[in-house]
Amino acid sequence: MVDTPLIVLAGPTASGKTALAIHLAEEFGGEIVSCDSVAVYRGMEIGTAKPSVAERSLVPHHLIDVVWPDEACTAGDYSHLARESLIGIRERGHLPIVAGGTGLYLRALIDGLFPSPPRQDELRDRLRKRAEGKGAAYLHRILCRLDPAAAKVIHPNDVSKAIRAIEVSLAARQPLTEQWQKGRDALTGYGILRLGLNPPRERLYERINLRAAAMFERGLVEETEQLVERYGFECRPFTSLGYAEAIAVLRGECTRDDAIRRAQQGHRNYAKRQGTWFRREPEMHWLVGCGGDEEVWDQARGLVVRHLSSYPRGTS
Repeated sequence: MVDTPLIVLAGPTASGKTALAIHLAEEFGGEIVSCDSVAVYRGMEIGTAKPSVAERSLVPHHLIDVVWPDEACTAGDYSHLARESLIGIRERGHLPIVAGGTGLYLRALIDGLFPSPPRQDELRDRLRKRAEGKGAAYLHRILCRLDPAAAKVIHPNDVSKAIRAIEVSLAARQPLTEQWQKGRDALTGYGILRLGLNPPRERLYERINLRAAAMFERGLVEETEQLVERYGFECRPFTSLGYAEAIAVLRGECTRDDAIRRAQQGHRNYAKRQGTWFRREPEMHWLVGCGGDEEVWDQARGLVVRHLSSYPRGTS
């Protein structure tokens, strides 16, 4: 069977992935598969920077709003759903475009995951209670000792991912990141073109600061309050950037202005970690600029045209 072309568009938060992905999809008859660990949740709109309803009406989008905030969506769940989406896009004769900034989900989709040990519910409960009593940073310090590589890519506030990484490392007596290299079910049947957005740091940080402030202006605290009323404070997605700071406002732990500054700093730190992660991706074609830049579009378009020329009928 001839491989199907697949475009992967990665990059840090606020780099313009949505704009470029939509442009590519419109130009080349594509459908977009979101690769974002928070955009999968329904009801979480402002703090996720999902494509708007208007943007989603331009081209088909997949894996946005697929689970509720109190439901789990692991990297393995994402990989399964994303691969199903890719099959459907291929059957419709369209070009699949995976776009997003969650490096672990992208790796799970393309490289597959290792066979993980069974859940250790008792250990999870103990770790969760430790986090409640001593804070998320305590778990992150444990993870740093067990698996420094995983600690670099898991946010210190992401208690659920830290617990899972610690659980798997202890159960297998081997760091989680070392287990990633074993027995993966890699994606087959697709010829992948990897595009990475790499804006100049000062420009990226300016965009991040403006986006974080705009989220609060659009009502992030109020949206979070409604979500907390329905799901409680301890829902896993509420540890994500933006929502964690909004919850701090609701709990009286900081002012709105402080929350904005914290969110801006948190997103800048996250962008730096994303850059580190994606620089490890093989055969990445780096585009210097943001997704809406004309020169970035010209370069991306040329790379996609060249990639598609290797396939019969341009797509499959």
